[in-house]
Amino acid sequence: MPDDSLHKLIPMTDFVIEYYANEGYADLQTLNLMNNYAVFLKKPLLLGMFVPVDTEGNILKEPKNYSAWKTLEHNKAPSGTEPDTSAFREYRIYRESERRCFFHGFTIAYNGYSVVRITASYDESIELSFNKSDMLSQTFRDVESLLYFDRIYLNSAAIKQLGLSDSES
Repeated sequence: MPDDSLHKLIPMTDFVIEYYANEGYADLQTLNLMNNYAVFLKKPLLLGMFVPVDTEGNILKEPKNYSAWKTLEHNKAPSGTEPDTSAFREYRIYRESERRCFFHGFTIAYNGYSVVRITASYDESIELSFNKSDMLSQTFRDVESLLYFDRIYLNSAAIKQLGLSDSES
């Protein structure tokens, strides 16, 4: 698990203090970055931020041999640059949905009739439940409320949306 504070979800005050300490001044770009982070913290928690879902919010099942498929060099191409063959459409749809997730390391623990429960693979005590009707979290209102947990990690999609550089992408 990354230990880099850039990837760990942190309170807004820590974000401002750490960023300002490194930059030493607040220009328009810095203020925009701080605004992006504040807006991100206020986003409502949706299931699709944690695990791949389709356009209707239904959980996507990981395709067979997906881990091996995505490591192949020709499958790492950016979306839209590869030929659209039906043979691997399921893989591409899953990959695009996975890229839209904001949080790293979550898996489905329970997928029932009305509730989906997910856990962090790096700490099973981090557990979230979502209503299947609206895909909203039952317990936590927004991203900022996840600060209740000591460790929640952002992935490259969140880092990109925030405007931060991501050395892992």
